[in-house]
Amino acid sequence: MKLAKYIDHTLLKPEATEAMVTELCLEAREYDFMSVCINPTWVKLAKELLEESTVKVCTVIGFPLGANTSAVKADETHQAIQDGAQEVDMVINIGEAKAGNWDAVQADIQAVVDAAGEDALVKVIIETCLLTDDEKVQACQAAQAAGADYVKTSTGFSTGGATVEDVALMRQTVGPDMGVKASGGVSNAKEALAMIEAGATRIGASKGIQIVSEE
Repeated sequence: MKLAKYIDHTLLKPEATEAMVTELCLEAREYDFMSVCINPTWVKLAKELLEESTVKVCTVIGFPLGANTSAVKADETHQAIQDGAQEVDMVINIGEAKAGNWDAVQADIQAVVDAAGEDALVKVIIETCLLTDDEKVQACQAAQAAGADYVKTSTGFSTGGATVEDVALMRQTVGPDMGVKASGGVSNAKEALAMIEAGATRIGASKGIQIVSEE
């Protein structure tokens, strides 16, 4: 197992500069991470810096609150793919999830899946720290029904990040074939391996170098 190929090397801070994103991309090439995960404004730059490498360009949609309209999320997805994104991590409408409006949650995800088409992988951030276990299950089921490729634990911008328990629940819910991404607070190799053991097939981390250096 090559741990680096589980990792989305992540920089989503609002204060990220071009120099910081450039450094992230160069690190991703050096360590051969699966992708860089950056805000949409940096997708074109990342695409240029990662040409002729195996590192993919991942960006975020409706981030970090998930409260944009579905039309805006779809437009953001179209633009991101046009700029060079190969993967998009979208945030669900958390308010609709808390209200139990699962048809609305699924339709919101579907808008992004349809916008991505065959051009990009879609990961669905359910923000586990804000949901009950039953809501986590239903959110995963909505993502699966909408045809998304992955479910993802967290934005890293709310009240908590990934837990082994949540990853295990998500894996149990979606079965063996859908991706599960553990993101938020994974900072060392021991934690990353525990997430993978629980069922994660991708790790979102800003400390990817530390993780692989400890492997």
